Amino acid sequence: MNEPDLLARERRARLAAERLLDLKQAELHDANRRLAAHARALSDEIVETREETETLKERTSDALVRLETATAQTLIAERRLWQSVETIRDGFAVWDASEVMVAANAAYLEPFDGMEAVGPGISYAEMLRIVVDEGIADLEGSLPDAWIAGMLARWRGDQIADRVIRLWSGKSIQLTDRRGEGGDTVSLALDITDRVRYEAELKEAHRKAEAASRAKSAFLANMSHEIRTPMNGVVGMADLLADTALDEEQRLFVETIKTSGEALLTLINDVLDYSKIEAEKLTLHPDPFDLERAIHEVMLLMRPSLRDSDVSLALDYDIFMPTRFIGDAGRVRQILTNLVGNAVKFTRKGHVLVRVVGFPDPAGNGQCIRLSVEDTGVGIPPDMAEHIFGEFNQVEDERNRSFEGTGLGLAITQRLVRLMRGDIWVDSEPGVGSCFGVSLTLPVAEDDSPPLAQIPEGVSRILIADAQDTSRLILARQVEALGLAAVAVPSLAALAQAAPAPGDLVVLDGGLSSGAEESPVRHLRKAGFSGPILLMADTAPGAGLADGADAVLARPCRRREFLAALADLGQRAAGQAATACDTGARKGARTDAGTPEPGALAPMRAMRILAAEDNRTNRLVFGKIVKALDIDLTFAENGQQAVEAYMACPPDLVFMDISMPLVDGTEATRLIRAHARDTGLPAPRIVAMTAHAMDGDAEALLARGLDRVLTKPLRKALILEEIANACPAECRPPLPAAETTAAE
Repeated sequence: MNEPDLLARERRARLAAERLLDLKQAELHDANRRLAAHARALSDEIVETREETETLKERTSDALVRLETATAQTLIAERRLWQSVETIRDGFAVWDASEVMVAANAAYLEPFDGMEAVGPGISYAEMLRIVVDEGIADLEGSLPDAWIAGMLARWRGDQIADRVIRLWSGKSIQLTDRRGEGGDTVSLALDITDRVRYEAELKEAHRKAEAASRAKSAFLANMSHEIRTPMNGVVGMADLLADTALDEEQRLFVETIKTSGEALLTLINDVLDYSKIEAEKLTLHPDPFDLERAIHEVMLLMRPSLRDSDVSLALDYDIFMPTRFIGDAGRVRQILTNLVGNAVKFTRKGHVLVRVVGFPDPAGNGQCIRLSVEDTGVGIPPDMAEHIFGEFNQVEDERNRSFEGTGLGLAITQRLVRLMRGDIWVDSEPGVGSCFGVSLTLPVAEDDSPPLAQIPEGVSRILIADAQDTSRLILARQVEALGLAAVAVPSLAALAQAAPAPGDLVVLDGGLSSGAEESPVRHLRKAGFSGPILLMADTAPGAGLADGADAVLARPCRRREFLAALADLGQRAAGQAATACDTGARKGARTDAGTPEPGALAPMRAMRILAAEDNRTNRLVFGKIVKALDIDLTFAENGQQAVEAYMACPPDLVFMDISMPLVDGTEATRLIRAHARDTGLPAPRIVAMTAHAMDGDAEALLARGLDRVLTKPLRKALILEEIANACPAECRPPLPAAETTAAE
């Protein structure tokens, strides 16, 4: 190869090398550029990472601080919790879902007396076995395995019932266990030793209180019996003595004895009733009864106390309201007696008015009754209105020092009204008067609204002559409710001005003065009035009929009696029942109920009566009560003699004392009835005469074979009523005609 070729090749090689060098330099420059860019990016990333790392360090440090703080607080809370659990006297333990103890305080572990086996890690079944084996708990007579099985069944039930166990140390522990979430169980062992001891003491105190209550009841019953027995002699003899010939001073003495005895009985009854109410032993005995009749009877009892006073007693009973209800008639009478008695006691002039209105109970078949007792007495200051319903309370100022009483009457009345689910209130103004109101809702016994009266034919108006303003206005309103014209006047002179004429009917107050010594009926007849006359009298004397009255009504007059009197006059006027018996309007008229029918055989023997009474005074009282009767009376001094007397000659009626020596009245009654049953004799009527008057005594005696219970002091009217009702057809009438009328 020549030199030019070599130079050319060398030149070409050098140019290629230069181009390659340029290329490599360009590549190196580009690599350096990329490396610089990557270095810059990496540097930026390192900076960012370093910043993030610093931030994370700060956050981690804060979290660690917070974690350390929370851990410390948790440890403090846990320490405080367990310190609190350890300080309480009751046991506390936690069990996991597999029935293994997780933790327990010292009080829970105390019964095990430091046993190492009992603590966290022990199972519930293992702990029960230790309790049995070591005699820690009283098994209450159960076998060990049976006791453990019962405790495990309790523990594994859906609801763990509380259970009380008794430890060997005498402590009583109540186990209360509750399951939480996850199956854990929290167990409390509550020391109830003091509570159990207190309950035992309470039971013992209750037992002693019941024993004291029984002793108190027995004392009250005995006191009632022992007081009523001599009081029967006092009141009974005074009653008999009042029927003898006495001068004015002697009669005053007798009335004082009788009134004082009855007042003492009232006090006894108040104390007994209040004791029963306080002990919540007083119960109601609802039966059908006549409310209007009950009010009428109470007012008749109050009338003697008004004999010498300027106070009128009146009854305003809604003429369209039923009279028969279902309730405890005795307690209703007691409420009425207390309210009317208070009104009479605190009223010196004016009137005492009993007003009864009512309307059907919207919720049932009962009647909402509003009963009020209004008076014109001393009144009650407003600040004392509630005070008077308290126990032993009266209106305490100087004017009431003359009024006697226990102060229990209104308290008992309020309790009785509330026992009947009623209400009682009072409105009063000192010096003007008071109005006591009672609201009761009672079932209606039957629809016995009084029938409309059959007005005497030809009567166009009714003249009412009555000196008592309240009674006159009430009767006038009732007459107008019947659709008749009523003219009410206060005196005979005013009646003359009203000019009674044919077609008039006169209702005449028996107490009106004619200015002469003759009855108002006779005065009216002499004045030429020949129409019908109804006489209103405090009692129902036969003399009213003898003077020319057509009927005599007792004051205050019951609505039914007034309507029955009008009906009777209407029947006679029409000639429908010339000989009809008076249905009650002729109270006081003499009758011949005991007179045999013409042609009948005359009775051949006297009625035989046996009276068993161990007390000599009571035998004397009973003998005097029936002295005027046509009877064959035999006394027995004890139950044994009564049985023997019955067997010797069976009586028609037996009066039986209850508390007697040898054989008491109830046993004698049983023996008499057994003898009658065995011999085929008619069952005799046996009436108890007893001083036992506690609640339930009468029911107990009736359940033991007695037919009726009469409490002492004995009432003559009740004795005569029993004798008259029990008289057989083959006996002579035991009561004289006058006594028969009184008994009816």
